Amino acid sequence: MRLLVVEDDAQLGDLLLDDLSDEGYSVDWAQAGDEALSLLESFPFDLVVLDVMLPGLDGFSLIEELRHQKNNVPVLMLTAKDQVADRIHGLELGADDYLTKPFALGELRARVRALLRRSMNEGTNHIEQGRLRLDLASRLAWWQDAELELSGREYALLEYLALHPKAYYTREMLLDHVWPGDSDISPRTVDAYIRFLRSKLANDAIETVRNLGYRFKG
Repeated sequence: MRLLVVEDDAQLGDLLLDDLSDEGYSVDWAQAGDEALSLLESFPFDLVVLDVMLPGLDGFSLIEELRHQKNNVPVLMLTAKDQVADRIHGLELGADDYLTKPFALGELRARVRALLRRSMNEGTNHIEQGRLRLDLASRLAWWQDAELELSGREYALLEYLALHPKAYYTREMLLDHVWPGDSDISPRTVDAYIRFLRSKLANDAIETVRNLGYRFKG
C-alpha cells in the first residue's frame, strides 16, 4: 500500500513517515499542498493523510480539487482546529475521516487501517476508462465494445495501468506488480508487453513519457 503524508511541520511529518513506514506501508511525504497535488496527479496512492493548514494550497482546497478531478483516494484529515464547523466542512468536501491534533499514533494507525479496509470493500468490479472496459471479477476486457484476447500477464498489466489512468508507472513498478518476485525478468519485458497491448488496443492508448514511465490514456 502506498500512502501520501501531506504535512508542513517537519518534526511531525518525519514522525509520521517513520511510523507508517514501520507499519509496512510505502510512504511519500509532501510539505505543501501544491507539491501534494502534483504527486497525486502523477502517481497512484491508496490513502492520503492530509493536514489542513498548509502553505499555498491548503488542505480544504486540495481535497476539493481532488474530488473535482474524480480522484476518490481515501483522505484522513489532520488539523489543530477542533471546531465542529471545520470538521463538517472537511467531511462535506470529501474527506473520509478526521483526526484532531494532538493525537496518539496508535489511533492514527487504526484509522488508516480502517479506511484502507473500507476502500477495498467498496471497490467496484468494473472499470471504464475512455474506450476501455474491464470486468475485474471475470478478468475480461473490451476495447471500443470489442472483447480483447489477452494473456494473463497482458490483462494484469492493463488492469494496473487503467486503475490509475493519470499516473506514471516506471518499469520497476510494473515489474513489481505484474511479475512479483521474478528476478529473472528484465525491465525490457515490460516494453515488450506494452507493445503487445498497443497492438491490441491502439498506439495512443498507452503513453510513453521519457524518464517517468508509462501512462494509460484510454
